[in-house]
Amino acid sequence: MAGTTPGTPRVLRAMNDRAALDLLLEHGPLSRTRIGKLTGLSKPTASQLLARLEAAGLVVATGTTEGRPGPSAQLYSVNARAAYAAGLDVTPQRIRAAVADITGETVGEFELPTPGRRTVSVVRQVGDALDGAVKAAGVTRADVHRTVVGTPGAFDPSTGRLRYASHLPGWHSPTLLDELAAALPMPVEYENDVNLVAVAEQRGGAAHGHEDFVLLWNEEGLGAAVVIGGRLHRGFTGGAGEVGFLPVPGTPLVRQVTKANSGGFQELAGAQALPRLARELGIEGVGSGPHAEVAATLVARAAEADSGPYRQLLDAYATGLATGLASMVAVLDPELVVLSGEAIVAGGEPLRERVQAELTELAASRPRLLLGSVRRSPVLRGALETALATTRDEVFDTSR
Repeated sequence: MAGTTPGTPRVLRAMNDRAALDLLLEHGPLSRTRIGKLTGLSKPTASQLLARLEAAGLVVATGTTEGRPGPSAQLYSVNARAAYAAGLDVTPQRIRAAVADITGETVGEFELPTPGRRTVSVVRQVGDALDGAVKAAGVTRADVHRTVVGTPGAFDPSTGRLRYASHLPGWHSPTLLDELAAALPMPVEYENDVNLVAVAEQRGGAAHGHEDFVLLWNEEGLGAAVVIGGRLHRGFTGGAGEVGFLPVPGTPLVRQVTKANSGGFQELAGAQALPRLARELGIEGVGSGPHAEVAATLVARAAEADSGPYRQLLDAYATGLATGLASMVAVLDPELVVLSGEAIVAGGEPLRERVQAELTELAASRPRLLLGSVRRSPVLRGALETALATTRDEVFDTSR
C-alpha cells in the first residue's frame, strides 16, 4: 500500500474489494444485490466493485439466478484461474505434491517415491514432484504463485539447516534452501509437517474456531503443534512441539536424543512402541511393515475389544498418550487437544475416551479432546492452505 494512507478512497476500495472476494470464496457465486447486502454497500457501489474486480481478472460472471420470483440476476464468483498455489509433503519414503487454484480446489496431485534415492539430489526430487503436480493441474511452474513445503523437523531460522529430522536423508545441507530458491521460480516457504496438520484442522477441521489448542500427531514419529492466540508457536529454533523427545515416566531416560532420534515420549507411546507392547501382552501375529500401518492395525483391533490382551493394549496406549499430554497441558493450558495421525485416529472414540479419562486424572486443567477430522493428506492440505493464504493476500490486494 505504498503511497496510501488509511481512510483514503483507494484504501477503502481495496478493503471493500477484499471483503467481497472473501464472501465469494465463502459462499460461492453471488449476485450484485447479495454482495451489496452482505457488505453493506449500495447497489451502484457494488456494481462498480464487481466491474473493477472483473477487469482485474479476479471475478468472473458464472450464470444467473434461477427458480426465484422476479427477474434473474447475474451471478459472480472468484476467478479460479487468477492464481495457483502448491504444497509438498515430504517423508523419507516419498514426496507428495499438489496444486490448488485460488478458490482452494485441488486441481493436480502427484506422488514421487523416494526410498533409496540418495543419489538423486533433493532439489531434483522436489522439482520432479512439483512438476508432476503442475502437469496434472494443466498449468506451468510459472503459474504457481507460491509453494509451501512440509517436512519432519524444522529449518532453524538462524542457520537455515533442518533440525530434529535426522531420518530425512539429503535434507541437511547448509546450502539446500539457497539451492531450492535458485531452482524454483516462485517464493517457497518451509514448515514443520505437524504444524501444517494443525493449520488444516484449524481452517476446516476439528479445531475450527479455536484460538488456543494443541495437536498431538502419531504416525512414523510422535509430535505436536502448538497454536496460541490463533497463531502457530514455533519456538526459537523451530523445535516447539518436538514432544517425542520429552522425558516421561515409564521409560528409561534417553540421552543424546537427537542422535537417537527418539526420546521418552516416543519410546512410551510412539507408533514403533505399539508392536513391542502388543507382544509383551501376548498378542500374536503382530505383523511387520511401516510403524504407522502396523500400529494403526493394532489400535483398530484394540478399540473393538471388550476384554483380553487387546483391551489391555488400548488402556496402556491411552495411558502412555495421556502421560505425555499431561506435561504439555500443565505448561500450555490449552482450550482443546486434537488427536491426529494414523496411529491415533485408528482407535476412534474408544481411544479418545480412554485418553480423556486418563488425562483428567493426570492433569490439573482439563481441556476437551477431539479426534482430528482432516483425514486425507492433512500435511498436504495444511501446506496448500498456508500457501493459499499468502497468495490471496498478495493477489487480492487491489490497492497496489
